[in-house]
Amino acid sequence: MVCLVSRSGRELQRYNNNGGRQVVGCIPYRYKEDIDGNMSNELEVLVVSSQKGQALMFPKGGWELDESLQDAACRESLEEAGVLGIVECTLGQWSFISKRHGIYYEGHMFPLFVKEQLDLWPEKNLRRRIWMTVAQAREACQHWWMKEALDILVKRLRSPQQ
Repeated sequence: MVCLVSRSGRELQRYNNNGGRQVVGCIPYRYKEDIDGNMSNELEVLVVSSQKGQALMFPKGGWELDESLQDAACRESLEEAGVLGIVECTLGQWSFISKRHGIYYEGHMFPLFVKEQLDLWPEKNLRRRIWMTVAQAREACQHWWMKEALDILVKRLRSPQQ
């Protein structure tokens, strides 16, 4: 059974030495199915709308004291996008200025290979989720650092396995 309630509050949140939040996000992805139900090579990624508007981005939120980076990435994907899957090797860490607070935040991004998409999830009534091509997501995403993470993911998935 899956818990269908989002964590809230900031008392368990992690902060950097300058007081900026440490946030974790995921790029949920899958390969599009053809008409016969077979997997194609066409990559799709999942974006969500912001809580307070129509801006689109990848699921992300605060990294809490009682969880690993990977656990936080998985939790945010479940809470915001209603997807479950395999959290893969980190895409990197970025430093960016919070528009609201004017201080540097620390953002960590991971790929999430989607295995299940839920019909009900904690923030279903607060957000829209949309599967897009990489090009569409790159255009729609509001955050430069998430676009860089997307570029890293695409490069990783298209390179031959070592």
